[in-house]
Amino acid sequence: MDDQTHPATSETQPGPPAETPRVAAGFSWARTFAALQHRNYRLFFIGQLISLTGTWMQNMAERWLVYQLTASPFKLGVVSFASGVPVLLFSLWGGVVADRVQKRRLLIATQAFMALLALTLTIDVLLGTVQWWHVGILAFLLGTANAFDAPARQAFVVEMVGRRELLNAIALNSAMFNSARIVGPALAGITLAAFGAAWCFALNAASFLAVIVGLAMMEVAPYVGAVRTESALRQMREGVTFIWHHPYVRPLIALVAVANLFALGYMALLPAFAQDVLHVGTVGYGFMTTAIGVGALGGALLIASLGDYQHKGLMLATGNLLFPVMVIALAFSKSYHLTLGCLVVAGLGFMTQNATANTLVQTTVPDALRGRVMSVYMMVFQGFFPIGALIAGSVAERFGVPAGAAFGGVVALAYGLLLHWRVPRLRALA
Repeated sequence: MDDQTHPATSETQPGPPAETPRVAAGFSWARTFAALQHRNYRLFFIGQLISLTGTWMQNMAERWLVYQLTASPFKLGVVSFASGVPVLLFSLWGGVVADRVQKRRLLIATQAFMALLALTLTIDVLLGTVQWWHVGILAFLLGTANAFDAPARQAFVVEMVGRRELLNAIALNSAMFNSARIVGPALAGITLAAFGAAWCFALNAASFLAVIVGLAMMEVAPYVGAVRTESALRQMREGVTFIWHHPYVRPLIALVAVANLFALGYMALLPAFAQDVLHVGTVGYGFMTTAIGVGALGGALLIASLGDYQHKGLMLATGNLLFPVMVIALAFSKSYHLTLGCLVVAGLGFMTQNATANTLVQTTVPDALRGRVMSVYMMVFQGFFPIGALIAGSVAERFGVPAGAAFGGVVALAYGLLLHWRVPRLRALA
């Protein structure tokens, strides 16, 4: 979600050259953390790692709280859906804003608002007044903030590291996200069992200070706004038109959209799997969520270590097919340990698919359109999951929790096979 509509809008050092030397392909730990040589990115990475750990604690505790209040898989889906509606409604506007304003200031504002929402939920639970629809309203407001935060955050990466380390930074962002996914749910499971949901929400509110302080400490060049020769609506249309007519970007985004709309819905059902199918309680639920992060982190580190791997299309196809297969396997599992194994491999497949798709899109789109194109990418990446959660919850409510997960996995697998058959050029992308 990055980029400027005018060269003078750079917030950091002058923009890198248009052509980036290819890095030798092949696994190398020496390349894994290359982007961290940039001070601004180090501050961003550390702050986001702490903040995302808190976010994962809240995500897990929020789902558990709603299920305890309602015992309804459908209402789990409703709350997840509420968080995604604003992403669908406002992400395109967020992309336009990300191309027009100083991204660091925008990120500080959105992160501060998210902290306030977490604090509000904490107080609601401590007072004993919380209702499941309170959680839904706060989820909607959080989604609204995220609709503007995510495009700016994605767009800011290239300004922090330049083009040479862009691919590495994208993979490290995924590693950061999934490190938090490992630590956050495990801490949340323990905190839930020992102290209750309110402490998870309070710790999340405090964690936002890390990213806000990191952003404030960055050394950035004076910002000059982009020349606004066109209306916001016309700029938005320009980004969508580019996606629609591009032979690679449209199918890449469509692939991510279907996977997130259907296969990823299983995540909203994890509390029901833990309590009603596997009978493992809060701690078991925490480690189920952690297992997904373990696989995703492994995939992210592998991608970061491959350098400029020249068979990204094949890697994309592998992840796109592996992910729904593991979701289907999860649906039929009655063993807790087998379920953990399925979740690890599902996380690996999901990360391989999405990190590769993100990289291919970002390295294809022109700089002047990156914010708007990536806003569409993030709209389907984040906004379609809540819709998928609602679908999975509806199926689970009527036919059982395993059926809710299996349905989405089957649809995503069928679409992935169809797309790779009908658009073979995707497998050939370098």
